[in-house]
Amino acid sequence: LPEVKSVISVGLNYAYQELPSGGTSHQAWVDERPTRGVVAKYAQGRDYHKVFAGKFRRLSRAIAETFPEALIKTYTDTGPVLEKLWAERAGIGWRGKHTNLVSPEFGSWLLLGELLTNLDLPADEPHVDRCGTCTNCLEICPTKAFPAPYELDARRCISYLTIEHRGFIDPELRPLMGQHVFGCDDCIDVCPWNRFAQVSREADFKPRPELVAPLLQELVSMDEETFYARFSGTPVTRAKREGLARNACIALGNARPVTEPALEALKLALRDNSAIVRGHAVWALGELGESRAVLLAHRDVESDAAVLKELDAVIEG
Repeated sequence: LPEVKSVISVGLNYAYQELPSGGTSHQAWVDERPTRGVVAKYAQGRDYHKVFAGKFRRLSRAIAETFPEALIKTYTDTGPVLEKLWAERAGIGWRGKHTNLVSPEFGSWLLLGELLTNLDLPADEPHVDRCGTCTNCLEICPTKAFPAPYELDARRCISYLTIEHRGFIDPELRPLMGQHVFGCDDCIDVCPWNRFAQVSREADFKPRPELVAPLLQELVSMDEETFYARFSGTPVTRAKREGLARNACIALGNARPVTEPALEALKLALRDNSAIVRGHAVWALGELGESRAVLLAHRDVESDAAVLKELDAVIEG
């Protein structure tokens, strides 16, 4: 839209559950649910892209009725758009040290979208940074993905690793990922501004029971058809079946104690069509100190070089 003169920045509050208030612990959560996965809160309901799309259609119609000359283009995490910068300049909040937007009304629980238009609209006052000396978000990060305040190394970020990263995950990072299978809220959970957050009124963000704490063994074992039947219409499909199963293998490798059904799921995963899933199942079984005989037997039939490398690391380690 070369004629663009203004950006309307929109934030949607997705905090539908009981809200952490600055002291929540991932470890405390997993200690109570050792064989269940952690899904980021924004992904526990309907896909936010679809929620934004409906709202933007209605907003665009309303603008066009008042300003027939309006040209409009919308974005929701779908293009090279500086969402956080524009939201900050629009006065919605400020970019926190965890690089996410922080709002005095909604804490860190905001999803962002933008409407670009040729209309020349008056600008709002940018929000000032109110993080102060707080470093909760930097200290809580399991993988130390913040080299400095306001800087994120995405290559170490659990959200990036579990959603966007394709292929094998660095073995050094796997033990640090806990039971996260899709996204991570750790740096968001501990933000003190969450004390002032409001529970979302958006029904589409109501968590689906199957996404709040999914059984890891089911995520490891499900096929493509089951994956899409269960997660269609949610953000989880972004990771694809292969990625989610890989993440679940890592989570089971970090689980203590682990159940017999979970171990059986990992052993079955050695026959998965995906070398990525097989390789991470090997790692998980090695971490759990189980099934050396099974791994030795699998060594004789495995043909993928990356999986063989995982097997050698476990067997020789």
